[in-house]
Amino acid sequence: MIIKGKSAIITGAGSGIGQAVALELADRGIAAVGLVDTSESVLNVARTINDRMEKPVAEALIGDVTDPAFRSKAFDLITSKYGAPSICIPAAGVGHDQPAVKVDAKSGKAATFPLDKFREVCEVNLIAAAAWAMETIARIAEDRQKKGKTTWNPDEGIQGTIIFLGAVTPHGNSGQIAYAASKSGLEGVASTLSKEAINYGVRCAVIHPGYTDTPMTRALGDEYIEKNILPHTQLRRLIAPSEIADAIYFLICNSAVSGQLWADAGWHPHA
Repeated sequence: MIIKGKSAIITGAGSGIGQAVALELADRGIAAVGLVDTSESVLNVARTINDRMEKPVAEALIGDVTDPAFRSKAFDLITSKYGAPSICIPAAGVGHDQPAVKVDAKSGKAATFPLDKFREVCEVNLIAAAAWAMETIARIAEDRQKKGKTTWNPDEGIQGTIIFLGAVTPHGNSGQIAYAASKSGLEGVASTLSKEAINYGVRCAVIHPGYTDTPMTRALGDEYIEKNILPHTQLRRLIAPSEIADAIYFLICNSAVSGQLWADAGWHPHA
């Protein structure tokens, strides 16, 4: 898939991997990119991208990715100005880390992972990601219908690509039951959509980044990173967001690659 002349939409674009992907696609010649985030930091990302381009290509969209009305509005804006987005990277994510069951030493009572936090993690990481992906497919399908096109023919070339951000947590990682559940669910979403969306010429894949130098990882604290992450990573360092962005660009452009790509820097959980 050639991205020049295409438009993209990226959630979680205000920082971390989402921001890195936005910069990567802009540098590679994307015609337009919608940058979605709850934080106003996405305005700075859009400004940074547009300042280095010959003409503005980035649109900052501030809102809640779990809100259907905001999602519809974001797609309406991008579609009206640039056409239906051909690329979707639903990178927005949250994580609440704590043991699934923890016993209080004094009372002897066991507390389980709060279900409200469990639902929040799944709502953002899994349900919202699936919703933005399905909206992308729907917009491409509608655009094809307007042009009188029915079932996709390979001679047309790939019409769209969706790359989900998984994680290394499906291997199992202490303290991340909700995060692991949400990221594992994306594998089922992607494999199902891959079978359905190809009828419209849309591919789906999952990239599984290892521990990347993002605000979410840094929030774990330097001591935790040094003790529990780096010793179990072959590179002995955090992955740069730009490295993940480069891998995502590869997934977008190489139509022969399907399924999942592990970009984990050789990280494996300890027992």
